[in-house]
Amino acid sequence: MELGTAQTISDVHGADIRSRTAGAVAGSAGTGNGGGEQGNGGDWRDPFTVDHQDPSVGDKSKYIAWFLMMAVGMTFAGLVGAYLMISTNRDVEWKPFDLPFQIWISTAIILASSVTYSLAKRGVDQGSFLDARKWLVVTTVLGALFISSQLVLWLELVNRGYYLSGNPYGGFFYILTAAHAVHVAGGIVALGSIVLNSWYPARNDAELTRRRQLARSVGWYWHFMGGLWVVLFLMLGFWK
Repeated sequence: MELGTAQTISDVHGADIRSRTAGAVAGSAGTGNGGGEQGNGGDWRDPFTVDHQDPSVGDKSKYIAWFLMMAVGMTFAGLVGAYLMISTNRDVEWKPFDLPFQIWISTAIILASSVTYSLAKRGVDQGSFLDARKWLVVTTVLGALFISSQLVLWLELVNRGYYLSGNPYGGFFYILTAAHAVHVAGGIVALGSIVLNSWYPARNDAELTRRRQLARSVGWYWHFMGGLWVVLFLMLGFWK
């Protein structure tokens, strides 16, 4: 009986020593961090780590989307302004030409991609990863088809003898459509990232929230590029 009692007391005493040692080490770590724990109630966090419990804190995608849309908008505003000024002056070298039928195909494709992206975003918002994945893939394919249709359009113009130089109208057409295609290609890359993130069901509510935030921000950019193309299409096709 005495031996058993002595062994039990020894175990308890050893556990108490280990507990106190762990507490002392944690206290030393908090002190070494400049007393950061005291200001946060003892809860130290790495400032470079995203808070997975509150994903809204790390929602930077909307600011990136706003910045990109502002940058793209200002770029095209300058190009469109120059186009309107030169076309209004009616320079002797300004020689508009009839646009190939392919431009209508490009317009239909990019408008359809806006519709399919809206369906994909609805799937993301509802947590239906199968619908989201399906429509995101369709939207990505349509984006690639839009770029392909632009290549076919440029080849058709070259076959007709219209080049980048020699005619300001032709030069503006190539520059505006090429600049737009480059920015659409950037949107396709963003779509690819969403496709990969949405390939499997969300593991928790925090991940689902991050998916919704990313889908919202990329959607702003994608619809913006679709609207910009409509403006370019109307201007190049009917403001000559």
